[in-house]
Amino acid sequence: MKKFNTQEPLSQRFRVLCLLAVMAVLTACSGIKLAYNQGDTLLYWWLDAYVDLDSEQAPEVKQDIKELFKWHRQTQLKDYIHILNTAQRQLAANLSKADLDADYREIMSRTELLAQKALPELTDLALSIKPEQLAHIEKKFDKNNETFRKKFIRGSVDDLQEKRFKKSMEQFDLWFGGFSKEQEVLLRKASDARPLNNQLWLDERIRRQQKIMTVLRKIDKENLSKEAAAPLVQGLVKDMLARTQSPENKQFFDTYTDGTMQMILTAVKIATPEQKAHAQKRMQGWISDFNILAADTK
Repeated sequence: MKKFNTQEPLSQRFRVLCLLAVMAVLTACSGIKLAYNQGDTLLYWWLDAYVDLDSEQAPEVKQDIKELFKWHRQTQLKDYIHILNTAQRQLAANLSKADLDADYREIMSRTELLAQKALPELTDLALSIKPEQLAHIEKKFDKNNETFRKKFIRGSVDDLQEKRFKKSMEQFDLWFGGFSKEQEVLLRKASDARPLNNQLWLDERIRRQQKIMTVLRKIDKENLSKEAAAPLVQGLVKDMLARTQSPENKQFFDTYTDGTMQMILTAVKIATPEQKAHAQKRMQGWISDFNILAADTK
């Protein structure tokens, strides 16, 4: 790929791929086949919104995304079936915190593999970004950050807790088919037990954006070769994957992750046999979808 261009797409492009692929397992996507089959188009649109791709870049970007999805379909989907089979067995038994920890590590290993596969294309992308596109990306960052402030910073603690709870319940309802009012009381308690610091999430987001901009400006200003740019791009991806491990914020993010896992354990614990059967059926549907997708080698 000669000119694959985008800024946050340097890290965000990868995040979207994970959303469409690995994270479909965790976020309970209700239409995996549709989302996956349209994933290359959706990803291109997303990139274009950030970078404003020109007529020279667009064909290269489309082909690059197509090849990455082809590789992913042919080599990775069977692993997701394994993850879902494991989740089914865990749900049928006594799901534990250790199980969730192991699941999380396995998901992250798939994420890292995808990142490594995409690194050459991500480097080409960084090399192709033009000064006016850097300005476009930065403007997009600022706009998204302001949207985040409006939604998740401004408001009372109760309002912010309620928004977070509703977002979580969208996923739990998809998994289990809905909870009673009595069950929701217990889940709300588990949700509120998680630390709340949306400003820290925003600060971390801005830190990543600034690092991306710094690297891309360096590549542009110094006209770096691919060999010189590759370690910088790899560093950005590594930082993205390990962003919750920064020493000053590690305790918060660890506590938040543990709290989310406790909320999942609470949901499984209080779920009725009918609700668990609903979750099993939904996971079986995803397994079937992934089998069909993996068999389609076009």
